[in-house]
Amino acid sequence: MSHDNLLGPEPVRLPVDGPDADVRAALSAGGDLQDAARENPASPYAWALLAERALADDGDPVAAYAYARTGYHRGLDALRTSGWRGQGPIPADHEPNLGFLRALLALEEAAEAIGEEDEVERISRFLADSGTSEDEVSGLR
Repeated sequence: MSHDNLLGPEPVRLPVDGPDADVRAALSAGGDLQDAARENPASPYAWALLAERALADDGDPVAAYAYARTGYHRGLDALRTSGWRGQGPIPADHEPNLGFLRALLALEEAAEAIGEEDEVERISRFLADSGTSEDEVSGLR
C-alpha cells in the first residue's frame, strides 16, 4: 500500500551541506563574495547575493539580471537533483532553499527594472506556486 501525499507533491528541501553552505561559511569567515562565487559556481546563494548587490549598490539591473538568472538555473538544477519535478512547495523556512528563492526574487526585481513585464508576472506566479511570496522571501534577506 502506498502512502503518497494525496494533496500534491511533498515540499522540496535542498541539502544542508550543499554549495550554499560553503558560500555561507566563506563569507562568515570574511571571504570575498566574488571569490566565493568563483569557488562555488553551483551555489544559487552566491549568485543571488551578487544580483542583490548589483541592484542595490551598483545600480546595474542588467548585471543583476544575469547574476540572478544564473542563480535561478543553478537552483533549478539543485531542486531537480533533490527530487523536485517542476511543481510543489519550496519552503522559505528551510535555509538551504533561500539561495534559490532569493535568486528568483532578484530576477523578478531586475526584470522589473529593465521592463521585462512578462518575466515579472511569471516569477510572481512561480513564487506563489512554490508556496511563498515576494514579501516572505524579501523579509528573509
